[in-house]
Amino acid sequence: MKRKLALFDLDHTLIDGDSDVSWAQFLIEEGVLHPQEYHAKNLWFAERYKDGTLDIHEFLDFQLAPIARRPREQLDAWHQQFMQRKIRPIIHERTPELIAEHAGALQALVTATNRFITAPIAAELGIPHLIATDIEEIEGEFTGKPRGVPSFREGKIARVEEFLSARGTCLADYESWFYSDSLNDLPLLERVDHPVAVDPDTTLRAKAEERGWEIISLKS
Repeated sequence: MKRKLALFDLDHTLIDGDSDVSWAQFLIEEGVLHPQEYHAKNLWFAERYKDGTLDIHEFLDFQLAPIARRPREQLDAWHQQFMQRKIRPIIHERTPELIAEHAGALQALVTATNRFITAPIAAELGIPHLIATDIEEIEGEFTGKPRGVPSFREGKIARVEEFLSARGTCLADYESWFYSDSLNDLPLLERVDHPVAVDPDTTLRAKAEERGWEIISLKS
């Protein structure tokens, strides 16, 4: 019998929102970012993600700039408040139930959002492994640049295989599930045994219906 692997997207899948957008909104509320300028750009990138035209490197330059060169103690203090105000209230009520259904599997959160934002969220959800966009650090400070392959579109496949290779396995060794809401995740959804569309966007819903993939909702 094959081992089991359960992979979960984060934004608009396990949570009712986008952690990237929520983080920027939090920094605006804290007075760290200029509201008009940053909010508009933040929403513009969110729309590019939704319509499948996002340039991940352009977005990362924008999204990582606010945390570059800031003391880690300050960033961690902000993140604690961010979790309380922005993330815990938008975790779907049925998310813990879905994760629990795969209690016997190797579980990983697979997200394009950077590791700084998402590591505490993965811990909050009880998902032991995180595959996220990594950030370059020098002497304990973020530089504002990504490190390695961003965990986005085809990059998610590369990062999942890298994660499994470090364990001496590959995707084909597992009976695998991937849960996502987004057309951007079609490459990885097409690679797993059990692709599941979760409250999917219009494009993913059409693809899922066409291919007979399971469609579920975590919204109450």
